[in-house]
Amino acid sequence: MNRNNIPIYLSLATVFGILIGVFINGNNAGFSLNSNTKNEAKIRRLMDYIDQNYVDTINTTNLLDSAISEMIGKLDPHSAYIPKEDLQDIQDRMQGKFVGVGIQFRLINDSVTVIEPIKGGPSIKAGIKAGDRIIKADKDTLSGKNLSANDIPLFLKGTSGSDITLQVYRKTNDSLFNLRVTRGDVNIKSVDLSYMINDHIGYIKLDRFARNTYREFTTALTKLTNLGMDDLVLDLRGNGGGFIDIANSIVDEFLEDDALIVFTKNNKGQIEEYFATKDGAFEKGKLYVLIDENSASASEIVAGALQDNDKGTIIGRRSFGKGLVQVEMELGDGSAVRLTTARYYTPTGRSIQKPYTRNGDVNYSRDYQKRMLSGELLYRDSIQINDALRYKTPKGKYVYGGGGIIPDIFVGIDTTGYLNNFLFNSITNFSFDYVDKNRKALNTLWTLDLFLANFDKDNSILESYLELIPKATQTYYRNDRIAIKAKIKTYVKATIAREIFGDEGFYRSIQKDDAMLQKVLELDASIE
Repeated sequence: MNRNNIPIYLSLATVFGILIGVFINGNNAGFSLNSNTKNEAKIRRLMDYIDQNYVDTINTTNLLDSAISEMIGKLDPHSAYIPKEDLQDIQDRMQGKFVGVGIQFRLINDSVTVIEPIKGGPSIKAGIKAGDRIIKADKDTLSGKNLSANDIPLFLKGTSGSDITLQVYRKTNDSLFNLRVTRGDVNIKSVDLSYMINDHIGYIKLDRFARNTYREFTTALTKLTNLGMDDLVLDLRGNGGGFIDIANSIVDEFLEDDALIVFTKNNKGQIEEYFATKDGAFEKGKLYVLIDENSASASEIVAGALQDNDKGTIIGRRSFGKGLVQVEMELGDGSAVRLTTARYYTPTGRSIQKPYTRNGDVNYSRDYQKRMLSGELLYRDSIQINDALRYKTPKGKYVYGGGGIIPDIFVGIDTTGYLNNFLFNSITNFSFDYVDKNRKALNTLWTLDLFLANFDKDNSILESYLELIPKATQTYYRNDRIAIKAKIKTYVKATIAREIFGDEGFYRSIQKDDAMLQKVLELDASIE
């Protein structure tokens, strides 16, 4: 047997395995096991040959996993194999919750440092605070072990209702003590934040479309309405998608009854349509939707549905371009495959899926670089439009298929204040250290509004940061790049605000430098 052909043979074997999984889970009623008995026998014989005769000891499970991944990778860019060791974490994220102690943490100087206990989670109930160092989890020492960030959850997660004893060092009073935490459900928030930009414009940022997203969204919408919101900014930048039904439910809050939201078409030509079904909570006010090159899938369903129904204004840059629908199918051993089963179309009938090949298209994953080099992320005129894929909305606006949602109003990426990874990381570390050393005073002295108005007016904190970076870098940012220095100051202030006030502090700090939000305010002023 040619050793180099083994992955090929195993790739054939996975076809059978996937079909079995689909059949068992009822996702493909048309599959007949009897028609594949010859393939089954062939594959079993191959596996016996490998087990009994192959010259080296080999882990056939790992080999099979690799073969499955290779085969699925040749279908389309979004079908994917999920090994059993990864499946639970992925499902937890999409369900919007997991079982654990509930902390946001960062490894600082090889110590597990609590950035923030998650609201409503077990740790906050047990008394863990921001800045606490977790030294031990039961009998396992976590400090000084050269652990990675991915290792830490393995020590903290467990079954719901189980107890874990954490040894905690609290810097604010220089104390070392034990806390007993009962593990439980921890919410993974989908609404990153919601707040009032001014006296009549509300802002909601959605991170994903998980099972808890619609509930969180409507809660935020109600809160802002009670605060006097007339108009809304829905921020979908960086939102990679999620469940199509959750996206539809959110769109339903904006569209009138019976408006078409989206439709899907499978390989048999079967069409399934989704319509607005009830009175929405926000059908009358002005709506601004922010998108960028990382807004994908369910985000594009939302933006496309609103654009095609002439609802709201889409602001930003062309979205990712994912118009494929996946269904998760279990393979019987704890692993699963997310298989593309349909394409979705916006109400005007356009597919926004960008081109791809079925043989591992490298260019597909390099689309961002392509957009940057072509100038598309900087200039609207650089967006390539296919006139053959032009559609018209009910009010006569032209929209285009073939690759993402093209915004109504273009806002180019900001290159004047580009910060590299070194600066981002060093600013983040500086901000945490600053807050960690001054936590009591900062919590006492500042409200968020006072902080935004008055913090670091004399640039002393900025200069303290610049003193910590290499001399050559100091000179560069002090003297030669005024715009970048201003960006550094904004980001230093914003990251300190995040440490004290959470995500709202961060986003409100950078709002004045957010070109898309400034465009919203500009449009709002012109309408007044």
